[in-house]
Amino acid sequence: MAGPNKSMRKRKPRGVLKPKKTVIQKGKFKDVVQSEAAAARLQIEDDVPDFPRGGGKLLSRKEEEEVRDEVDAEYEAERSMSTKNKRKRKGGDFTAEEDLGLLFGKGITGKLPRFANRITLKNVSRGMKLWGVVAEVNKKDLVVGLPGGLRGLVRANEASDLLRDNEIKDLESTFLSKAFYVGQLVSCIVLEVDDVKNEGKGRRKIWLTLRLALLHENLTLDAVQEGMVLTSYVKSIEDHGYIVNFGLPSFTGFLPRRSKDGDENKMVAGQLLQGVVESIDKIRRVIHFSSDPAVASKCVMKDLKGVSFDLLLPGMLVNARVQATLENGVMLNFLTYFPGTVDIFHLHNSLPTKTWKDDYNQNKKVNARILFIDPSTRAVGLTLNPHLVHNKAPPSHVKMGEIYENSRILRVDRGFGLLLEIPSAPVPTPGYVTISDVADDETGKLDKKFKEGNHVRVRVFGFKHLEGLATGVLKASAFEGPVFTHSDVKPGMVVKAKVIAVESFGAIVQFSSGVKALCPLSHMSELDIAKPRKKFKVGAELTFRVLGCKSKRITVTHKKTLVKSKLPILSSFVDATEGLITHGWIAKVEEHRCVLRFYNGVLGVVPRSELGLDPGYKAASMYHVGQVVKCRVLSAVPSSRKISLSLITSPRRVSIEDSVKLGSLVSGIYERSIAEGVVVNLNHYGCLKGIISDEHLADFTAQAAVLKSSLKPGYEFKELLVLNAESKNLVLSAKHSLIISNKQIPKDVAEVQPHSVVHGYICNIIEGGCFVRYLGQLTGFSPKHKASDDPRADIFECFHVGQSVRSNVLNVDSQTGRMSLSLKQSTCFSTDASLIQGYFLSEEKISELRMVGLESSGFKWADEFTIGSLVEGVVHEIKESGLVLRFKDHDGVFGFISNYHVSGVTVELGSVVKSMVLDIDKTNCRVDLSLKEELIASMKNGPTGPNSEKKRKRGTSCGNLEVHQTVNATVELVRENYVVLSVPEFNHVIGFASRVDYNTQKLPHKNFLDGQSVFATVVALPSPSTSGRLLLLLKSLSEVIETSSSKRARRKSSYEVGSLVDGEIIDIRPQEMRLQFSSGFHGRVYITEATDDYGIDGPFNKFKIGQQLTARIIGMVAKPEKSRKHCEWELSIKPTMISGYTEKERDDMSSQCNYSIGASISGYVVKVDTEWIWLAVSRHVKAKLFYLDSSTEPNELQDLSKRFPVGKSVTGQILRVNQEKKLLRLILRPISAISKNICENNSIIVGDSVNAEIGNVSEHIQEGDVIGGRIAKILPGVGGLLVQIGPHLFGKVHFTELVDKWVDNPLSDFHVGQFVKCKVLEISQPATDMKHFDLSLRGLSENIQTDHISKVDGNQTSFGKRVEAIEDLQSNMTVQGYVKSVTPKGCFIMLSRKIDAKVLLSNLSDGFIEQPEKEFPVGKLVDGRVLSVEPLSRRVEVTFRSETSSSASARKSDSGDFSDLHVGDTVSGRIKRVESYGLFITIDPMNMVGLCHVSELSDDRTENIESKFKAGQRIVAKILKVDVERRRISLGMKASYMESTTGNHVLLDHEDAEIFEFNGDDENIIQLNSLDHKKDGNERIVNEEHRVEARAESRASVLPLEVDLDDMEGSESDIFESRTQQDVKETDTITEKRDKQAKKKEKKERELEIVAAEQRLLEDDVPKCADDFEKLVRGSPNSSLVWIKYMAFMLSMADVMKARSIAERALRTINIREENEKLNVWKAYFNLENEYGDPQEEAIKKVFQRALQYSDPKKVHFALLTIYEGKEQHALADELLDQMVKKFKNSCKIWLRRIENLLKQKNDGIESVVKRATICLPRHKHIKFISKTAILMFKCGMPDRGRAMFEEVLREYPKRTDLWSIYLDQEVRLGDENMIRGLFERATSITLPSKKIKFLFKKFLEYEKSHGDEERVEHVKQKAMEYVETA
Repeated sequence: MAGPNKSMRKRKPRGVLKPKKTVIQKGKFKDVVQSEAAAARLQIEDDVPDFPRGGGKLLSRKEEEEVRDEVDAEYEAERSMSTKNKRKRKGGDFTAEEDLGLLFGKGITGKLPRFANRITLKNVSRGMKLWGVVAEVNKKDLVVGLPGGLRGLVRANEASDLLRDNEIKDLESTFLSKAFYVGQLVSCIVLEVDDVKNEGKGRRKIWLTLRLALLHENLTLDAVQEGMVLTSYVKSIEDHGYIVNFGLPSFTGFLPRRSKDGDENKMVAGQLLQGVVESIDKIRRVIHFSSDPAVASKCVMKDLKGVSFDLLLPGMLVNARVQATLENGVMLNFLTYFPGTVDIFHLHNSLPTKTWKDDYNQNKKVNARILFIDPSTRAVGLTLNPHLVHNKAPPSHVKMGEIYENSRILRVDRGFGLLLEIPSAPVPTPGYVTISDVADDETGKLDKKFKEGNHVRVRVFGFKHLEGLATGVLKASAFEGPVFTHSDVKPGMVVKAKVIAVESFGAIVQFSSGVKALCPLSHMSELDIAKPRKKFKVGAELTFRVLGCKSKRITVTHKKTLVKSKLPILSSFVDATEGLITHGWIAKVEEHRCVLRFYNGVLGVVPRSELGLDPGYKAASMYHVGQVVKCRVLSAVPSSRKISLSLITSPRRVSIEDSVKLGSLVSGIYERSIAEGVVVNLNHYGCLKGIISDEHLADFTAQAAVLKSSLKPGYEFKELLVLNAESKNLVLSAKHSLIISNKQIPKDVAEVQPHSVVHGYICNIIEGGCFVRYLGQLTGFSPKHKASDDPRADIFECFHVGQSVRSNVLNVDSQTGRMSLSLKQSTCFSTDASLIQGYFLSEEKISELRMVGLESSGFKWADEFTIGSLVEGVVHEIKESGLVLRFKDHDGVFGFISNYHVSGVTVELGSVVKSMVLDIDKTNCRVDLSLKEELIASMKNGPTGPNSEKKRKRGTSCGNLEVHQTVNATVELVRENYVVLSVPEFNHVIGFASRVDYNTQKLPHKNFLDGQSVFATVVALPSPSTSGRLLLLLKSLSEVIETSSSKRARRKSSYEVGSLVDGEIIDIRPQEMRLQFSSGFHGRVYITEATDDYGIDGPFNKFKIGQQLTARIIGMVAKPEKSRKHCEWELSIKPTMISGYTEKERDDMSSQCNYSIGASISGYVVKVDTEWIWLAVSRHVKAKLFYLDSSTEPNELQDLSKRFPVGKSVTGQILRVNQEKKLLRLILRPISAISKNICENNSIIVGDSVNAEIGNVSEHIQEGDVIGGRIAKILPGVGGLLVQIGPHLFGKVHFTELVDKWVDNPLSDFHVGQFVKCKVLEISQPATDMKHFDLSLRGLSENIQTDHISKVDGNQTSFGKRVEAIEDLQSNMTVQGYVKSVTPKGCFIMLSRKIDAKVLLSNLSDGFIEQPEKEFPVGKLVDGRVLSVEPLSRRVEVTFRSETSSSASARKSDSGDFSDLHVGDTVSGRIKRVESYGLFITIDPMNMVGLCHVSELSDDRTENIESKFKAGQRIVAKILKVDVERRRISLGMKASYMESTTGNHVLLDHEDAEIFEFNGDDENIIQLNSLDHKKDGNERIVNEEHRVEARAESRASVLPLEVDLDDMEGSESDIFESRTQQDVKETDTITEKRDKQAKKKEKKERELEIVAAEQRLLEDDVPKCADDFEKLVRGSPNSSLVWIKYMAFMLSMADVMKARSIAERALRTINIREENEKLNVWKAYFNLENEYGDPQEEAIKKVFQRALQYSDPKKVHFALLTIYEGKEQHALADELLDQMVKKFKNSCKIWLRRIENLLKQKNDGIESVVKRATICLPRHKHIKFISKTAILMFKCGMPDRGRAMFEEVLREYPKRTDLWSIYLDQEVRLGDENMIRGLFERATSITLPSKKIKFLFKKFLEYEKSHGDEERVEHVKQKAMEYVETA
């Protein structure tokens, strides 16, 4: 039982009589006993078996009308009855037993409960834990007996955890029977209880589970104690024991194979077992287990403190104490504080009397087992049953339905029932009879009628397995009637039953004893019932007949024929005796048989011959499923469970029909057509009829279909073969092949001779082979490997059912009657012309049938057109395929002459021609003719036309031809199934031959060409049986047998290399030509072997199929390919080879591939793919031509297939030679002498070295060459183009080399994949051996011009030219260029491929430019003027300003800058660079640089100034000296200088410093707030070193990798502005602590000096090639800066792969301790893949996963996130942030980054993220997180949310001045004065320590000084004084 059957849930409860309603009397427990008795009668309903629907119309019309009237009359009665039932249901009252449906357990205080807990169907709930006993073990489910007489079902997959996990494979069959047994005690959990709404129509089912994973859900290893009894299941079987599982993954157990007594424990996987815990290994988490039943039954649960209610399990043995006695049981306490109850049926005494309470005094100690546990109410039920206490199920000594005479009454429960002692053997059994089962009539008071000690007669109808209690009945009706239980029901029994429910699948009926049965819908009536409820009324009592009773599933029928049948029933296969006539009903109707069903599931088969059908009628038209029929048993084999039946009940009389024999020939008249064939009436056999199936109308399937459509009633089949003559249904065949060989076709195995070839037909095809049928039922089998000569052929594609075949008998087994056949064409080929003869006879039949009803002269014209005769006709039409002729006396007939048969004769429209008849098609009135001279010449002496009296009939005169003579014939016409041949040796007589054979009809037909020469054998001379045709048999049909013969093998050995052969061309292909010679031998002529002149295109064009050639064998095909399956020899038709040129000399040259580089060679195109043109140089040597090497013109590179068709001759120069592969690489342009020498040294490839070939593919390309290319990639920004110029070879086109003229957006006219013509400008090859090609697209559309710069007006370049040399540039020269990059200090422009220029910010425009990156985007075309040129350093400076404004500002800067500086002035500035000899300081606001020598830093000696000062630090200095001529400024920072600054001029920016003064404690506080502003402007250089530094800065551009190097140790800060802020410290604070720290930092400072030196080296000497970078990385292998610049250089060269390899080298080279350096390289690697990865996301993720393994995961995540955010890849950034907050949920920084990301994108959901963060973050990080989040809210325009967060955190921490300060700063930034002052008032009103409140008052005062008036300032001071006084 696989699951709850929803339809069965609606059934009504079992039992006819219902218990009477009685009044509840005080002090009694009548309701308890009554409920128990009602639960005892509950039985599990069986599933409804599947029955096919059906029914038969066997009733007469009168009977049908009576049935319909009866249904209509009963319909109204049913409606009224349903109305009454509804009223009754509405008026029902609640009984007392509903009061007992509630369970109690928790909170029992005060008054004790009245009744004990008990389980009923109403209070069973999901999750309840129950103890039960296995009552039934089925294949798919278990039936478990539960407390209270309930029964539950366990599905197979819920019986064990192993089954749930699909770890046991024998679930379907044997597992449940092996793992469980009847009587086994099990603990289970309620999974589901059927809906209470279905209670009215069927009992509710309880679905259980035995899975320990649910039972032990709350069990832990700590709760397990030694001596505890646990349930487990066997998980696996090991050598020394069993691995057991408790359903939990946290621990497992081990059970030894042998017990302590030496007995072996035999278990199966999945078996449940109870055992005792012997020991616990908590380290390995293994419990050692013992499964001794005797020990397990005695182990009591220890009274441990803190035992949880969840650990209580059903079946657990506990020590209990009696607390009180209840009306129906006992209340106990166990495990100290758990209450539980025992009902009256679970006491010690199974036969309790009235005085049972006396046995249970208060505080009495007892042993009990837990019976059930309800987790929802915490109710616990216990049992004291001695069998259950000893862990055994109570025995059952009674049988269902058995009658016991002397049963003694032990107790009378007034109003409920009787407790009996049933005298069963060997011991009495307690039984209970409810009041409803005491008597048939209404019972009064039981105590008056029945007394204790009396004896009664009882019949047992049920048993409660867990209580050991039988349920009985005392009714007199229970002892009457044939049926009381299921065991009393027998098949065929006629019974009366009452309808209790009607469903869509049938009616549920109930016998008088209460047993239920199902009447399926198909058995409710003889007729089909659309509305079964109208036919069957609930409550009606009807007569039924039992169909079967299996596993308590009873089915009955109400079919009138079966119920009233007087024939013997057939209920078993043994009862089927030959000649038995009985009734059955049809279960299945098939094409060739019917299946009948009988009682008890017995089946029988009726073959079609015994159905009594007339020919042409289908069984489905006469019979239907469900129909009751009378049948006769023909034979029966009980052991095989087979019964053969017949619906012909009376034996057939012997008549003239028996004279028709198998294999005889008969004739018949066509009667009608049916779907399967045609029906004919046999002549001379009375009314006997036969059927000719469609497949048997002709040997050819197409002819059979046409013939069937042409048949007309009355047509006579003159010869038909009787295939099967069983009964009166004759099976006939009209196949010509079977008719002419009828005497050779066997009808019995004894007639079959091995190794004979017999005609037959295919009757069935399966995957393993074919079945061939002969006469009668004689059948042979041909295995698949014997059915075809090709073992790989699909048998379904080779044959079809009904096909005529010739079979070779391999083996005959006379005992079994089996024949093994072969259908191979090689052994079954035809030896006669029966196939083609039958074809022409069928054509005659078709033409004859189509002329029926037409004029009698319809086909007389055919008599005047005989095959081989000459006729005259008029040319009616000239078509492309030939000529159409009309004849004078035959208007409806036309003739056709194909182009082949015109044979060059010139004809005109309307002219009269004389031609020979080749073939006649009577059906289509067509005559095929020929004008060939040789055919016409053979008829010169004969008549000339159809009107000639002396015409010659070639069809009947064949000269000296004889049968079986072999002739050489010529193909004249090719038809679908045959060919028309002429025999030149015999005066060109015309013959016909079949193209196919019997066994090859479905295979592809052999191809023939007009004029082809073939060999044929004469098999039939012209005669009426051949339709006047000469029939031939082609030799090709038996070619397979010849190929495998030893004779042909001997002929084959006579050929050798060098032999000359004469052959015929049979096929011409683009690359080869195939020849056939010497009767079946084949060879091929490769394209290179066709001619000596390689300059001819298409060398095979001059040859035609059928042409005879002389060739020389030059080799043998060792392993032919599929395309050369039949080719055996390699041939050559070259004149030099035919004339005697030896193959040995030729092979020496071709096979050894001895070619020289640069030599010219020719070949033929054999294949063209996407990038290569493949050529054939010889049979052994191939060549390939790269498509870009084929031309330099883009239009010629577009379509290679048109330029290089297969067969075209191509001549080129040899570039590479691969001797092993015998492969040449060609180019079409000549190779220069330099390239030739290089290629000769490097291009002979001996091995299969792909790298060698790739590495040397560029030697033929030289500077200045013009080559063809294809755009592979458009580089971003101003990167230009990446152009493919060879296989795996690319060059770069600079942005300035794209077009001839200066234009905006020069990339707009280019796209990826475009072909271009380019010039090689420069080839460079660094030490990495990777060549770099600089290309140009300029000047190629016109004549290439010189690149010299011509001057216009002396100072202006000609627009369109490029500045290639820096010497050509002069000051004030006007130039053009493209913006390369934009920085805060200016921009860089590209003047040409090699020259860039810088433009300072001040020179970008005459006016102010707020956003230079928008005004000058990358790639913009600009015009400028040269300011300065440094040829040595190749540095150029350009200005975009007009000449007047530029000169004016220059004059101003030259004279006015230094005039503002005076010795003694105090200035502020920022440290630009820290050197060992001093500080370089940028003076604000003039941006001039001065030097503060180390001696001027402090009054004391200063050491290690690098550790004291940092770049970007704000300082104040004094001007000591100004040298205007040398442009130098000397500064001093000594404290003594600062003291004397009073009265001196101070150069300070008003934004640089703000002075705040507070007089509260007589303290003057000066705070200098350094602001991080970027200063744009032109820096003034004060010495040569400064100028070098400035030039390096001007050359610096943003790296393509965009790596932020601000956090790198030791990197120069000159390039990147530092954002650090440090307070100015006085020099006199240097103490001894500095000296102690100096030694510790000595090593680190040394490293900083090295890095600084590297940085200066990079600035002073910028690497220009890969060799320079290699030197740098060797010198500084751990410097990420060098490696990243190396990568950037490679990217600038468009070599992405090399950049990746450098990144990999860097990661391998950098020391593992240098984590920051490696992280910088990973960042660069991320940028690289994010820009150039393909696909981008996948590439960067792969690098990211690798980085996580080697670097700090958190830093790696932040690095990748920064890249995504910088590129605005928001989707990827969001995805990464989601991963980060999951992986690093304790990181405040990551949560803040997540919120910042959401705020930037203006997304919702911030509040949910904040909540998640506060949950995940540790509590000490909450303040930091909330405050920073609030700051972000303020900055992103959401101040309300920020205020709310600040207020929330300040409520919890009101004295945190840092929070108040941050809060105030944010409000000050917004500028709401009222809000700010209110917040200050709140903050200064809090009681705080003096230092903290002082900070707040100072901040308040500073604000009022800046934004308020004097009154507000005084207010703050007054409030501060008040606070001080109060404190």
